[in-house]
Amino acid sequence: MSNESKPNRDEAAHQSHSHETAPEQRPLSGRPALAGVVVALIVAALLAVFGIAGRKTAATLLAQRTQELAAPTVIAAPPAQGAPVDSFVLPGNVTALTESPIYARTSGYLTQWYFDIGARVKKGALLAEIATPEVDQQLAQAEADLNTAQANANNAHIQADRYTGLLKSNAVSRQDTDTFVSQATASAAAVRSAQANVDRLRALQSFEKVYAPFDGVVTARNIDTGQLVDTGAGKELFHLQAIQTLRVYVNLPQVYSESAKRGSKIDLIFAEHPGKTYQGMLARTSDAIDPASRTLLVEIDVDNRAGELLPGSLAQVHFKTPPAGPTFIVPAAALIFRKEGLRVAVVVNSSIAHLLPVVIGEDRSEERRVGKECRSRWSPYH
Repeated sequence: MSNESKPNRDEAAHQSHSHETAPEQRPLSGRPALAGVVVALIVAALLAVFGIAGRKTAATLLAQRTQELAAPTVIAAPPAQGAPVDSFVLPGNVTALTESPIYARTSGYLTQWYFDIGARVKKGALLAEIATPEVDQQLAQAEADLNTAQANANNAHIQADRYTGLLKSNAVSRQDTDTFVSQATASAAAVRSAQANVDRLRALQSFEKVYAPFDGVVTARNIDTGQLVDTGAGKELFHLQAIQTLRVYVNLPQVYSESAKRGSKIDLIFAEHPGKTYQGMLARTSDAIDPASRTLLVEIDVDNRAGELLPGSLAQVHFKTPPAGPTFIVPAAALIFRKEGLRVAVVVNSSIAHLLPVVIGEDRSEERRVGKECRSRWSPYH
């Protein structure tokens, strides 16, 4: 091929390329894109709906299951009807019917005592003797002063009678007569004063002997032979209690105050006498509610002539009273202690338990220690 033909071919190819055009393309439409977006949104919404519905159903099932598992399975049993008479136990303080500390009424030294603690003495029994030499000397002086006063009074009385007789014959003046009469009156008053002093000292001297003021038991002796004894309540010599009859004081709650009837029989139990019941009589009440404790003070008298009971001990006093409402006996495990108060679960014509407020009338939970059935007596408000 020659060099002349090659440029011709290049020129022809260049011309053919210049007359060639690009292929035509269809313009893009927005409808398919919008449809895709709508489909995606619908799918997302369906997924969200199914997801929320599934979670809600799961939460409902979980709550229902939790509630089913939270409800405990219990055994329901009909309560036993309580007795028509309610009883309750309160502590009582036992004291002697008569109790007295014995003090000295004169000063001196104790020379002898005759009864120690636990001794039973009769009224007027000599308990001790006190030596009072100072009182003895004062009494001797007072008796001498009394004799002097009596002598002066006798002389003044004679002089007054003599001058009164002489005045009738005008042998003496009226002024002298009145003077001797006045002296006689003053000397008589001095005699009475001296006599009163003697009586006082004799009374003090009589206190040298200490006597029992009533029948009872010596429960304390706080002196011994040779000790100095002072007048007054500074030092107690003996303590005497009459225990033939004992008083039991009980603070009865206000709600039971109407049931405290004088003359009613009351049972008492003492820890030192297990298995034995003593009977007392409600003697009197204070007829007033203590505003501090809202209780009524009750006194129960107990016959103790056998000497089995001791003053100062603690008694369990059993009171019997009609219940304020219907009473039932239920197991102690059925009682529920809540902040609103004591409750018990009751099922009435359904499978749902209702909590009712109750009040314990008698607690027998201590019987559990000896293997007996533990029960509690309660009275519902409704």
